[in-house]
Amino acid sequence: MKLSREIKTGLIVIMGIVCVIFGYSFLKSTPLFDDSITLYAVYDQVGGLQPGTAVSINGYNVGKVNDIRFKDAKGNLLVTFSVKKEFAFSRNSTVELYDTGIIGGKALQINPIFDGFPNASKHDTLKTLIRPGLTELAQQKLTPLFEKFESAVTEADSVLLNVNQVLDTRTKKDLRQAITGLSELMTSLNTSGKILNRILKSNEGKLEGSLTNFEELTSNFAKLSDSLNNVGLGRTLASLESTVANLDKLLGRIEKGDGTLGKLMKDEELYGNLNNASRELDLLLQDFRLNPKRYVNVSVFGKKQKDYAVPDADPAEKTKN
Repeated sequence: MKLSREIKTGLIVIMGIVCVIFGYSFLKSTPLFDDSITLYAVYDQVGGLQPGTAVSINGYNVGKVNDIRFKDAKGNLLVTFSVKKEFAFSRNSTVELYDTGIIGGKALQINPIFDGFPNASKHDTLKTLIRPGLTELAQQKLTPLFEKFESAVTEADSVLLNVNQVLDTRTKKDLRQAITGLSELMTSLNTSGKILNRILKSNEGKLEGSLTNFEELTSNFAKLSDSLNNVGLGRTLASLESTVANLDKLLGRIEKGDGTLGKLMKDEELYGNLNNASRELDLLLQDFRLNPKRYVNVSVFGKKQKDYAVPDADPAEKTKN
């Protein structure tokens, strides 16, 4: 059965139309027969996101970006993407724009939420998030560091300028002399250290003997302390403390005028009587020395006793005069 020219022409036209449709779908990255739903997201900037980029959920590709265009006069961008119906999630879920690698590239991932609200359906607009990329994070972290480094460099420059102003020619010369003196001091200390090492090395035996003697002395002192403790040094000190306390009480009583000693120290009348008695005793002894016969008189014939005569002067009065 032969086909007419008209039928052949019609078949060719139909095949051309089908090829055009499939080609357009391929170029638009939109399958001709697809069971996915179309969703929208609005971003103020997309960072180079391209149509045909994969859309994932938990790292699994569930769709792709279909179209990106301006939404309003403010420059907001409307991103159209499709997601397969095999996985349902709430319309409150978010669409996150993130970097796919270090060298660049953007993609979308859906953060599904299951909160009991209706599931996302065709032509819903989901909430959006933008995850900072590696470059942005590095810029955020390094910018303060660079600012601090710049400030440190500026301060160091100011310090160097001030140091240069302080370190004039005379100061530099003094500083060189100080460094030279410090070097000489270190050399002297090094020499002294060597001499000290030689002295210690040559007298090592004597030092060991001295340390041994000191150790024996310490041991003997400990034994002496134990011996003093054993012979009752504590009791002796306690008795001495009691004696001192009693003596303190006795001195206190004397100070108050109690007892014989206290009265002797405090009674002025008694002191005057004792002084008068001492003076009279002195007069009596003087008279006895000058006129012994008056007190010791042995007479065989019964001589008449001489009358008593007062001494010429009182020794106490002579002393006063």
